[in-house]
Amino acid sequence: MKTISTTTAIAAFALVTLAKLTSAQDWRDDRFTLSSATFADGATTLPLSMIYNYPVSGSNSCSLGGGTGLDQSPQLSWTHAPRRTHSFVVTTFDVTAGVTHWGMYNIPASITELPENAGVAGSSYGPQVVNVFGDLSYDGPCPPANYPPNVHHYVFTVYALDTDLDLPGSANFPASALTLYRGLEEAGRAGHILASASITGLYSTTPGS
Repeated sequence: MKTISTTTAIAAFALVTLAKLTSAQDWRDDRFTLSSATFADGATTLPLSMIYNYPVSGSNSCSLGGGTGLDQSPQLSWTHAPRRTHSFVVTTFDVTAGVTHWGMYNIPASITELPENAGVAGSSYGPQVVNVFGDLSYDGPCPPANYPPNVHHYVFTVYALDTDLDLPGSANFPASALTLYRGLEEAGRAGHILASASITGLYSTTPGS
């Protein structure tokens, strides 16, 4: 498990890095779009298929009604990638808590869609980084109940790059979310990010939110 100080450092760096990437003007391309058949952009409640499953006394504490979460990454597809695209990076970032639920990189340029549950451990679509739960995979939302702000915003972003990311890591010490954001920051600074697109889903475990 990550320590609180390490998690806080990752969150702070990620927020600063994502702000820098979002503010960059030279690689924005409004034609490059991201969508999902699993949830609608701005959806107020993400489906149980995407939600983490953490049973407490026989009930899933990550869902309002205790329903079992399938913990599957959503279907994602993107269109009109720049012609020089060599690879894609996909991230899922809870901007409310400042934590990363998923990071997949070096997705081949020939791929323009990830099916549901592509973010399993050992996925064939691309290498993944260690998420906030300490897993090399996608793990879904599980915001704490009755702990403001109750509604969390989960931002799914795809980046188109003209290169692969060479992230440090090994079988025993795989790349972390922090390493991925550093790699993206360096890629952006070197002009390797060609375009990005994002969609957002909202989720809460607090009744009435």
